[in-house]
Amino acid sequence: MTAGPGVDAPRRDWLEVVATVLLSLAAVATTWSSYQATRWNGEQAKAASRANAVRFEATQASSLADSQTQVDVATFIQWIDANATGDDSLASFYADRFRAEFKPAFDAWVAMDPLSNPDAPPTPFAMDEYRPEARTTAEQLDAEGEGYSAAVRRDVQRAGNYVLGVVLFAVTLFFAGMSTRLGGRGARTTMLVIGCVIFVGTVAWIATFPVTVSV
Repeated sequence: MTAGPGVDAPRRDWLEVVATVLLSLAAVATTWSSYQATRWNGEQAKAASRANAVRFEATQASSLADSQTQVDVATFIQWIDANATGDDSLASFYADRFRAEFKPAFDAWVAMDPLSNPDAPPTPFAMDEYRPEARTTAEQLDAEGEGYSAAVRRDVQRAGNYVLGVVLFAVTLFFAGMSTRLGGRGARTTMLVIGCVIFVGTVAWIATFPVTVSV
C-alpha cells in the first residue's frame, strides 16, 4: 500500500518540473512578443510620419506643376490670338516668354504644321516633349509616399501578429498554471501537453517574423 505514493511522487515531481519550465519559457516569450509588438508599432508610426511628409511634398510639387501649366496655357493662348490676327511682333513677344520647359513641346508642335496636318496633336500640351519637372517630381513623391504607406500597413500587420503571439503565450501560461492545481495525473499531463503544443507551435510561428531593435 505504501508503494503507490512512492511511485507517483517522482512522476508528480517530473510534471511539476515540466510545468515550471513551461511557465518560465512562456513568460519570457510573452515579454519578447510584447516588446516586438511595441517596436513594430513604433516602426509603423515612423513610416506614417515619413509618408505624411512625402505626400505633403508631393502636393506642393503638384501645385507648382499646376501653376506652371496655367502660365504655359495663358501665354500659349495669347500667342494663338496674336498669330491668328497676323501680329507677328506680338506673337514673337509671347513666344520669347514661353517657359523653358514649354518651348521644346511648342517647337515640336509647330514643326508638325498643326494647321494643315490632321495627325498633329491639338496643342503642344499633348506632346511627349511637354513634361514639367515639377509634375515628374510630384509623381515620384507620390510613388515614394505609397511605398511608405505600404510599410505602414506591413508594420501594423507585424505588430498585430506579435500581439496574437502574446495571446497564445498567455494561453500557454494558463494551461501550465492549471496543471499545477489539478490533482489527477492524467488531467495534469493533458494540460501540460496542450500547453506545450501551443507553446511550440507559437514559437515556430513567431520565429518566422522579422525582428526590430532599432531606436
